[in-house]
Amino acid sequence: MKLAGSTALITGANRGLGRHLAEQLIARGATVYAAARKPDSVDVPGAIPITLDITDPASVEAAARATGKVTILINNAGSFIGGSFLQSPIEDIRREMETHYFGTLAVTRAFAPQLAAAGTSAVLNVLSVMSWYTSPEMSAYSAAKSAEWSLTNALRLELAGQGTQVSALHVGYIDTDMARHVEADKNDPATVAQLALDAVEAGQIEILADDMSAHIRADLAAGASALYPQFRLTTALSDGERARTEPNFCSCSRHLRALKNTRSSTTFRQPKSLNARVLCRCSDIVCLF
Repeated sequence: MKLAGSTALITGANRGLGRHLAEQLIARGATVYAAARKPDSVDVPGAIPITLDITDPASVEAAARATGKVTILINNAGSFIGGSFLQSPIEDIRREMETHYFGTLAVTRAFAPQLAAAGTSAVLNVLSVMSWYTSPEMSAYSAAKSAEWSLTNALRLELAGQGTQVSALHVGYIDTDMARHVEADKNDPATVAQLALDAVEAGQIEILADDMSAHIRADLAAGASALYPQFRLTTALSDGERARTEPNFCSCSRHLRALKNTRSSTTFRQPKSLNARVLCRCSDIVCLF
């Protein structure tokens, strides 16, 4: 899929990763519709601002009518409320699904005829490492991203006949407003955008943007006990055996602070492989990678 000379529409293009995707596509010679709920918030030089709320069917249809020759669709817009299934308001949980799953589906359906008319076209869905993994603090977001992953696979099959390539971008934390609350290593959005666009142009359908995504993807084949080793320990070992095999602290920032505050002489061990994640049994997502 050649990017030069293409016409792209990017949802959520007014900030974060979407903004970087818009800038880089323009630099590669593409015409870019930069979609956002508030088009006046789009300040990407050379981009064409367009109003689009992916959760509003009327807005989606209006955006499709306002364009006409889109050959690349990038479903980037998202939401993040965190959210526990048992504690968060059901409205917040529903919003995650309406955005990531139904919103992505609505936009893709609306632009599918334009993509078909191009003969050769592409869709890039911005997913997450959380498509494959979850934690109590992020269960609503993770479920929505997992649903979007399944949607992406189904769309790839349905759109193949019209010459539309469908790719999925999986990535961990990106240094954007959405992840500003996270205390962990974050990916440079410009680097992620470049990697994603290179992969789309090369015809890749599954794009792993960082080591975190690659590691979790590899663990899928080993089953749930590889992704959630704390349960493997619980079922396989007695309390006494666990006490003999587990260290006092894990590698997360919370426990590192605890180690420092207590001035413990305990030797801290950094896990050397993903299987060593069993060394950490706290619920902080940062611990697990």
